[in-house]
Amino acid sequence: MLLDAIVLAGGKSSRLFGVPKARLEWRGSTLLQNTVDAVLKAGARRVVVVGPDAPASDARVLMAREDPPFGGPAAAVAAGMRALEHLDDPRGDQVLVFACDMPRVADAVSRLVGAGHLLGGGDGVDDGDGAVVVDAAGMRQPLAALYSRSALAGAVDAARASSTLDGASMRALISSLDLIELPDAIESTRDVDTWNDAASFGIERPDDASPTSETPPHLATRSRS
Repeated sequence: MLLDAIVLAGGKSSRLFGVPKARLEWRGSTLLQNTVDAVLKAGARRVVVVGPDAPASDARVLMAREDPPFGGPAAAVAAGMRALEHLDDPRGDQVLVFACDMPRVADAVSRLVGAGHLLGGGDGVDDGDGAVVVDAAGMRQPLAALYSRSALAGAVDAARASSTLDGASMRALISSLDLIELPDAIESTRDVDTWNDAASFGIERPDDASPTSETPPHLATRSRS
């Protein structure tokens, strides 16, 4: 099975007062580089980073931007899929999709790739359209998931055809897909949304960031998932 990946790194980071999550450093690496490294190590041939920044030069890492910028996670995934489909290489049978703000992402990536053989595509077996990590609260994490390329492409095409892609959540985008659920017992998908979250991982606030504070209600923006 050929594996590709899409990493979302283009949000507004409103609850971090505009400091990009992708550039936060954890254990000697940015959160974006940490995520890209995890999916490459798991066997992804190509990684599309959807956002304004890219890690250090690597021929396997491509750049894309959702249209319009800040159009939400579904639009970002659509941009990533478009970039993959424009490659000359054979299309991947499966696509990892991750947000860039989960420091312990490597464990989630490993579990999802391990479940890849349960999905359809290549041997006549069709047991599902993908696999998704479920957090301790019982919530699916669609930005920590492995999708059948054809199933994800179909969901994107349907949303685009109905003009519901811009501003759509990932949950809305994948609502029709049959996904295998993988419980996250070790909090591998716990993310960084606020400075308190960052501090819990030992991530330091840059000197030019605003004072620590949670997001005022009027700064709330589109959902990440």
